[in-house]
Amino acid sequence: MTSPTDSTDDRRPVPIPWGPASGVGSLPGTDPAEAVRLVVGELPDFAHLPELPARGPGADLIGRSAALLVDLAFDLTPGGWRLVPRPGIDQRRAEEFLARDLDALHDVAAGWVGPFKVQAAGPWTLAAGLERTRGDRAVVDAGARRDLAQSLAEGLAGHVAAVAARLPGAQVVVQLDEPSIPAVLQGGLPTVSGFGKLAAVEATVVEQELAELVSRLPVPVLVHCCASRAPLELFRSAGAAAISFDLGLVQDLDAAGTAVEAGTHLFPGVVPGTDTTLPAPKATATRVQAWWRELGFPPTTSRRR
Repeated sequence: MTSPTDSTDDRRPVPIPWGPASGVGSLPGTDPAEAVRLVVGELPDFAHLPELPARGPGADLIGRSAALLVDLAFDLTPGGWRLVPRPGIDQRRAEEFLARDLDALHDVAAGWVGPFKVQAAGPWTLAAGLERTRGDRAVVDAGARRDLAQSLAEGLAGHVAAVAARLPGAQVVVQLDEPSIPAVLQGGLPTVSGFGKLAAVEATVVEQELAELVSRLPVPVLVHCCASRAPLELFRSAGAAAISFDLGLVQDLDAAGTAVEAGTHLFPGVVPGTDTTLPAPKATATRVQAWWRELGFPPTTSRRR
């Protein structure tokens, strides 16, 4: 994922200097100390707290994000993660993974100075990935969504404080991963039974509830969506300081252009995260430059935007 380097905008200053590149979040492996060492070494201008899903349940996107929830319990069932009345062993495992990651961060990167990113599922993806105690996905229940969003906002604020305490020189940024939002908007989420689809949610509702969570976080928020039809304009309108997307899946150039003009920073994903053979740096740069020209902006402005 790449971004502009100097993050000054004539009309809307951004409070942190975005680095030229960062990682989406997940890495292979199971050793948190080694993962942190790799990230801070390879991404010296904008590192992040790596996620290691290979460790198993509780280290995946939904389980790890649910571990941040305050005053809400969850557990793992054969059908996936579910909200429950009392915490169980799966919740404790997820919380322990997160605690070990913070310990590794302090041990390896305590002297870090500059922007530093933490990632979690956004409110819509979390609600889409958690079942209610009785019923379908939490995403279908406005009350459940509200409780989840409020709990997540409180938990994320605490997580930011915990990271800042271990990295006093860091400028913490929160990345909300929202791969489920396109399906929420299009009515593409399957029911728990798998025999049907959940009804689409209006874009105004999605934007409003995302904006409420963004406004409650004490640091800049980057919204990331690697799915096709990522609603860039919705993310911008919800107050995201930056938006991240797979460059090969974004077709709405007007939305991207509007975001640039509004001072929102772009993090187009251009380096494959799973391929063993990576493109040459010059080829990657050429691809970004060609896309920038297609947007209609001067080449000299791409680095800072």
